[in-house]
Amino acid sequence: MDTLSQFKDELETEYETTRKFFEIYPDGLNDYAPHEKSMKMMHLATHISEIFGWADTMLKTSDLDFAKGDYQPKHLSTKEDLLQVLDENYKNSQLALDQAKEENLNDFWALKNDGHELAKWTKYGSIRHSLNQITHHRAQLGVYYRINDISLPGSYGPSADHQGF
Repeated sequence: MDTLSQFKDELETEYETTRKFFEIYPDGLNDYAPHEKSMKMMHLATHISEIFGWADTMLKTSDLDFAKGDYQPKHLSTKEDLLQVLDENYKNSQLALDQAKEENLNDFWALKNDGHELAKWTKYGSIRHSLNQITHHRAQLGVYYRINDISLPGSYGPSADHQGF
């Protein structure tokens, strides 16, 4: 089985769908959140754009320690920023998948905070988790859009907005 090419195909599909969501990102709603415990819309969209770079990070490192590393979440403010970060992270992850070998997927990768292991997977599992995160958070963004009467693009087929419902 060629897992790397399957990951590339899946990442491409998720990228194309996410790009459609970002192309209609609404100006003026960056601080919108449906609940006080919810992420604000721009923070959520920024997080989604960053997830597209995770395969690159995971294939090139053994862990990410929030307290000890150089990772700083991005603070984006425009649709153009979102699209630029999405495109850049997608390209970097596709390149990393191109350069990886199947056996690299058996190595472990961990998420840490000040040395404390929060989660650990094989690199296969970590990339699979990141793809699931894209789907999960994009669905959240779709709810934000729906609440604000923004027509949704289709994800895995047409949306109700494109079916005349």
